[in-house]
Amino acid sequence: MRFEAAVERLLDLPQPLPDGPAALMPVFTDGRLRPRLAPSATARPAAVLALVFPDAGGEARIVLTERLTYDGYHSGEVSLPGGKAESDDFDAAATALREAAEEIELDQVAAGVEVIGTLGEVFIPVSDFRMTPVVAIARRTPVLAAHPGEVARILTPALASFLPDASIEIVERTIGDWPLRYGGYRIDGLHVWGATARILGQLGAVLDPR
Repeated sequence: MRFEAAVERLLDLPQPLPDGPAALMPVFTDGRLRPRLAPSATARPAAVLALVFPDAGGEARIVLTERLTYDGYHSGEVSLPGGKAESDDFDAAATALREAAEEIELDQVAAGVEVIGTLGEVFIPVSDFRMTPVVAIARRTPVLAAHPGEVARILTPALASFLPDASIEIVERTIGDWPLRYGGYRIDGLHVWGATARILGQLGAVLDPR
């Protein structure tokens, strides 16, 4: 997908927002109802940055990160740059941009970053976050560097990888005591699933040229 075509679509975000592919939603494989995906009363605010930028050939790409391996729920996962809101963050965009500066050294001015809007809020049950995806474009290819204490590597897949006709890989896995089946995207040999996949799927639905 060409960057300018993506920008044209993003600058006119449809309301209501379209849903992403249903195959990305998790289901229990032992007959239980679908996992609870509505925010709890105690859910903490967080935000992630869906940053779209042009590569040298003018194709649209998006920034993802592979987390470091650690003893925690999201160890080694592929995610969008972001994190929990701080008390002095003005809004979700401030949270997402601050976290991106910390995790991948995003220089908003040098890259010509413009915030476009937000996608649908996503609840993450295991960590009790209600996460707002902030959509932004960078007019220039950003120069990025992974924070050694947080990010194993930076990924910049083609945005077309998440359009509605993109291939979705179905996985069955037990997480804690949850036997789950869910869909995700295969990017650079890694499986992108969960909240990140659902956000990317909705972004792809927004960008669908059909």
